[in-house]
Amino acid sequence: MSKLFSKQNKEALGNPLNLDHPILVQVLGICSALAVTSQLKPAIVMGLAVTIITAFANVIISILRNTIPNRIRIIVQLVVVAALVTIVSQILKAFAYDVSVQLSVYVGLIITNCILMGRLEAFAMMNKPWPSFLDGIGNGLGYAMVLIVVAAVRELLGRGTLLGLTIIPQSFYGCGYMNNGMMTMPAMALILLGCVIWIHRAYFYKEK
Repeated sequence: MSKLFSKQNKEALGNPLNLDHPILVQVLGICSALAVTSQLKPAIVMGLAVTIITAFANVIISILRNTIPNRIRIIVQLVVVAALVTIVSQILKAFAYDVSVQLSVYVGLIITNCILMGRLEAFAMMNKPWPSFLDGIGNGLGYAMVLIVVAAVRELLGRGTLLGLTIIPQSFYGCGYMNNGMMTMPAMALILLGCVIWIHRAYFYKEK
């Protein structure tokens, strides 16, 4: 058990949540972070999908790493990711069709997510399956965390709801409160993401 959660394995899981955060520090994967954060529910689903796909893609590539010819390694990685994305997409259509429609093409675009491909190339190709799994979980959760924060602010201020449930009392609207329609626009996602990056780097992030 101690080997499963050695210092190196803990770093593989924990560093992507702060020191090596894929969005806040490395500024990767921000395109989908901006595209699916107008509401909280699709943001949560997208974050979970990326986490699951990154974790299992890392494991599969780690297992195959010594048998993959170097000249076709990127092709193999893409095939593995595409297969996992297809499986996740079909599961969403079967059990969460409305969310699948909201996410539209963005689930399919996970195939080209630079966070995912970067972890396969930089970590899974050089490490054993268990550390690779932890690295995938850490990076996926780090990505999901930012999506959830941005989506929660946008939905609450833009629609007055969270997960479709009314949060702001009707009495507020009677007193003149109005939802901020700008929060539903893509430009506000970029501004909010910039604010989250600034707060993280100012108060939580310390360079190695």
